Amino acid sequence: MPNRALVCTLFLALALAPLVAQPGPDKEELKLKLPKPMFVGTPTNIKSANLGPVTGKPRPPFYVPKGTALLSAKKPVTSSDMAPVIGELDMVTDGEKAGGDGYFIELGPGTQWVQIDLGASHPLYAILAWHYHSQARVYRDVIVQVSDDSAFKNGVTTVFNNDHDNSSKIAVGKEKEYIEVAEGKLFEPNGAKGRYVRLYSRGNSTNDLNHYVEVEVYGLPK
Repeated sequence: MPNRALVCTLFLALALAPLVAQPGPDKEELKLKLPKPMFVGTPTNIKSANLGPVTGKPRPPFYVPKGTALLSAKKPVTSSDMAPVIGELDMVTDGEKAGGDGYFIELGPGTQWVQIDLGASHPLYAILAWHYHSQARVYRDVIVQVSDDSAFKNGVTTVFNNDHDNSSKIAVGKEKEYIEVAEGKLFEPNGAKGRYVRLYSRGNSTNDLNHYVEVEVYGLPK
């Protein structure tokens, strides 16, 4: 009979061991080209009742099904504000991720959205967004949705929603706000299918305007 104390010790060690996600044989790491950071250190002066924990650590590797590719490059972009205060809408998918002047669009105040037409419906596995990363900011009411309906009336999958008080009148979200950094924010669609990707925001911790440097959508090509 095995030693009971030894068995209990081994069981406890396994139970307390940190869980490390291992990619399956059909998955591979998503390789991303990230812009150069424009500020250093962990911001401490941003206050928010819904702000998630700030670790200051880089994002761990993210795994997707083999064959996943960037689908959004140079794809057409529409918006709730078709005349940006700064920039042109096609900058959202032009591949330029540097965060300085001339690399972002600025939309008016209030709840605004940008929408990418992928040209066909695809299963999606990663959506990466940079709102503005030349300084630390928190963008409010970030909502990311996927649909085959360009009007987003039917068949809508919500990938992310941190509008905790429903101030944008779309739905109450359970996710936390986050601080913008150069690596962008990665949203996980988990294979949700859609032709259109729409991203909402409602101002930020510095002003009431809305910004986008770049959005990348990854999925399985046809």
